[in-house]
Amino acid sequence: AMRPAWRVRKPAVGAAGGVVAAQSPAAAEVGADILAKGGNAVDAAVATSFALGVLEPWMSGIGGGGFMVVQRAGAPDAAVVDFAMVAPAGLDPADYPLTGGGPDADLFGWPAVREDRNVRGPHAIAVPGQVAGMALALERFGTIDWATALAPAVTLARDGLILDWFATLSIATAAEDLRRYPASRDVYLPDGLPPTAPPGHVAGRLPLGALGETLARLAAAGPDDFYTGETAAKIVADIAADGGSLSADDLAGYRARVVAPCAADYRGVRVSAAPGLSAGPTLAAALAALDDEPRMAGGADGVDGPACRAYADALRAAYADRLATMGDVDDRAAPGCTSHLSVVDRDGTMVALTQTLLSRFGSRVVLPATGILMNNGIMWFDPRPGGPNSIRPGRRPLSNMCPVVLARDGAPFAALGASGGRHIVGAVLQILSFLVDHGMDLEAAFHHPRLDVSGPDGALAPPELFALDGVRDALDGIAREVPHVLHPGLYASPSGVLRDADRGRNSGIADPLSPWAGAAAERFAPDPALQ
Repeated sequence: AMRPAWRVRKPAVGAAGGVVAAQSPAAAEVGADILAKGGNAVDAAVATSFALGVLEPWMSGIGGGGFMVVQRAGAPDAAVVDFAMVAPAGLDPADYPLTGGGPDADLFGWPAVREDRNVRGPHAIAVPGQVAGMALALERFGTIDWATALAPAVTLARDGLILDWFATLSIATAAEDLRRYPASRDVYLPDGLPPTAPPGHVAGRLPLGALGETLARLAAAGPDDFYTGETAAKIVADIAADGGSLSADDLAGYRARVVAPCAADYRGVRVSAAPGLSAGPTLAAALAALDDEPRMAGGADGVDGPACRAYADALRAAYADRLATMGDVDDRAAPGCTSHLSVVDRDGTMVALTQTLLSRFGSRVVLPATGILMNNGIMWFDPRPGGPNSIRPGRRPLSNMCPVVLARDGAPFAALGASGGRHIVGAVLQILSFLVDHGMDLEAAFHHPRLDVSGPDGALAPPELFALDGVRDALDGIAREVPHVLHPGLYASPSGVLRDADRGRNSGIADPLSPWAGAAAERFAPDPALQ
């Protein structure tokens, strides 16, 4: 009954100029417009990032954090902007007692905590890094000013959320939690019900509370306002009123940073991922296991049973090590539902940016004075004490984000990433392999069925993968057959861009199995104001 009754295809977007791929096509258009006016890939990524936080607020926004991987055309190495979330310094692990009642109902199935306070509500909120990360990226790698990068998001927020079928679905799936918090209920559940477009219309508009004015204030006052100014004071006051621990000192002390990537060499390709407490080291471990793997031989038809078993074995081993050993366990600040965007500009600079609130709608808490939907970053921590990723004040949690840039001979040729929690790293690994090992172009790689490995135990595979040569036998006892459906999201949602330097063409694509995601190409018309 769950098998889809159609075959889905989505063409890649190609251009001589730059391309932006994102989970919202309207956000991708924002980035493409920045490119068309002369901005570079980082400028476009930052503008797209802020737009995504308005157009897809349940996935990411200024109340969250993430990682950006950048490799400039002509630069021998990539760099990473780390703007991951961090636990408040005043957080008390004793405030998260286990109930003994089995796993929670969210992304990771941790043992349940009293009142689910690590999952939702004010106690689930970590210090957000999104604003600091975008400001640092612009300062170090961009060319446009802060206000220009924020301007499209300000307009979008003041206009209100585009209330289409996807917004209705996204809000409805979180309605039970959103109704717990007054400002969240006021914004997302008018009249107490998930909103729908007016009769006879494809979409309507849903006011987003104070978010538009908050973004306008940040655009005018600068990013520091979020951490030490009027916006910071409002954030702290609203969280304190609800009993949360995030303080003025937490915001004032937050710093985004530029760090070296977690780099791996795979069959002549330099893979640059986020380091530290991201999924980058897990990807690198899986790639190392595949590097000399004879089962990976073959062209575009080489994704067969042995190849799929090799993917499964590499990912299961890498995940076992990840969950057993990774966490922020010393006193150094380790480099640390989601949205991904990828950008290539006309010069060949590549950006892979993954940003998140963590769960769908994060903590489910909208702060009334600012309209900011806050993250639930504390849920990344294991609530069981004594482990490498246990809840601790001032520490960074282990996250699943895995933005990557691929380069040959120092020239970046692809940027990839995905949303989907623990589903992310397996999707990135396989698409990377489809491109590198099996010679697929971007469109073929993104349409090829993938195995999902989200931990050391068990796996999922859609019927299309089981239909390939030898796959069912190779995955016997490892993977069960589960079709790819729109909801719930049991597989990652990837997006990426590719540069064919020989042909002078760029291409981009967003998850073909998401009818909402899209890519946009610049229509080049330089704006002197951005030169």
